[in-house]
Amino acid sequence: MSDVTQILRQIENGDPSAAGELLPLVYEELRKLAAARLGSEPPGQTLQATALVHEAYLRLVNVEKSQLWDTRGHFFSAAAEAMRRILVDRARRKVRPKHGGGWNRVEFEPIAEVGISTDADLLILNDALEKLGAEDPDSAEIVKLRYFAGLTIPQIAELLRTTSRTVDRRWAYARSWLHQELVGQ
Repeated sequence: MSDVTQILRQIENGDPSAAGELLPLVYEELRKLAAARLGSEPPGQTLQATALVHEAYLRLVNVEKSQLWDTRGHFFSAAAEAMRRILVDRARRKVRPKHGGGWNRVEFEPIAEVGISTDADLLILNDALEKLGAEDPDSAEIVKLRYFAGLTIPQIAELLRTTSRTVDRRWAYARSWLHQELVGQ
């Protein structure tokens, strides 16, 4: 009987220290299994093989809910099933509206890179900036200082007596707002 099988038997019998002995023996194999599972996932997966192994392992050796492992192969089969369930649970969570389901990530071009080529474009930008100013005067002021005066985020923060982080956040919001307003026209 292999070391893994003996440790699995100890876990079945409720020995809490046995779970700690099992991980070093099976870690590399579980990691390869996890990497294979994640390799078949669509691009954009944020879960790493290490995190998947750890979460699956915790489910497998749950001492409160004892599992019966006949062999090493049975353990790894259960590990594969646990990983599948974890990935399915994550996929279900991602498609829920609460977690951004139905939304697509869109990269916005910075306003400075959009470029104003004609007077008509400048007038459209001005109208959008006035609308933003009516809704959020601070963000509109940041756009004016950043875009028209060419100031940096730290310079604007110092000028407005606020933090760079606040200016950066408002700048991101203003760019997004203006992009939506300009694209909608």
